[in-house]
Amino acid sequence: MDFSWTDRQQAVYDSVLAGARALGGTASRTPAAVRDHWRACAELGLTGLSVPEELGGRGYDAVTTARAVEAAGRGCPDMGLLFSVLAHLFATVMPIAEHGHDALREELVPRLADGTAIGANAITEEGAGSDVTALRTTAERHGDHYLLNGAKSFVSNAPVADLLLVYAVTDPAFGFLGVTCFAVDRDTPGVTVGDPFDKPALTTCPAATVTFTDAPVPATRVVGRPGQGAALFQSSMRWERSCLFAAYLGQMSRLIEESVQHAAAREQFGQPLAAHQAVSHRIADMKLRLETARLLLYRTCWLLDRGEHTPLDIALSKLHTAESAIQTALDATQLFGGSSFSTRTDIARALSDALPARTFSGTSDIQRELIAKGLGL
Repeated sequence: MDFSWTDRQQAVYDSVLAGARALGGTASRTPAAVRDHWRACAELGLTGLSVPEELGGRGYDAVTTARAVEAAGRGCPDMGLLFSVLAHLFATVMPIAEHGHDALREELVPRLADGTAIGANAITEEGAGSDVTALRTTAERHGDHYLLNGAKSFVSNAPVADLLLVYAVTDPAFGFLGVTCFAVDRDTPGVTVGDPFDKPALTTCPAATVTFTDAPVPATRVVGRPGQGAALFQSSMRWERSCLFAAYLGQMSRLIEESVQHAAAREQFGQPLAAHQAVSHRIADMKLRLETARLLLYRTCWLLDRGEHTPLDIALSKLHTAESAIQTALDATQLFGGSSFSTRTDIARALSDALPARTFSGTSDIQRELIAKGLGL
């Protein structure tokens, strides 16, 4: 097994890291502010990392994509912005790029890949979170179009989105095999986007409820085939649960660097914090979690590129990376003490932004279920 990076992968990492450090972040959630930062992310290629070159993307494989995402997470402390961009890429653009018919791909993917248009994934509902088979949004066929009715909740990017990837029931009798995926323009009659939610975490990723009232969608906007929606969603999750979480590897790297610097510079009881085992061992554990998460994540991406991945591999990577990100951020707040909650550091923000990792893209409990099933339990 070769654990080294290719020259290209290292060059991608260095370039994205430098650009991400220049990104900074913003506390503003206005559409204008979001789009300004999106343009900067698009210039780094983040909106099209894994999109085929012929469709306007960078054409990176999963390992190289994750390497770029890790660099972004290390360089940019605004995880809300990165989550916004990466959810767009993995949960909206990639399903269309991989499963859409040629005309749909050519129409939509290039402007999504270059960041001209913003995408949002609309699957979660009030009564259908982990249980995606409980969807209530329907799409009824009428000649050459469908009428969408229902409501989606917690739709990341919805307040600024140009395109919504909507999962709706087209044949209730077939359960999860009766779910279809649609590419829906934001300005479609009958589509209503609610006010942005106030959130304590990932605050710069705007989210809202979206309702559909007899919203007409051409049959040509079906992504894949009717009834293939559940499979398409799982396909997008293989990208999101692996590559998106590389941003948390970057965040953990940054927190460890800041913790080492703080422990060396800060004195208590007449000696540096680093001289106290309670501190140095905590940082050692932070490093151990990072490296084990990194190994699992890149192994999973390597398997994805070889077509040898299983749900077990992806679940192990997602679960361990999410839980490690949370614990590492908790440890950093402990090391920095009261100063972690001041405006001089991003430690508290890192903690609040790590906590949702346990929930989105499939909860930690769902990942444990997938692992158990993978073990034959």
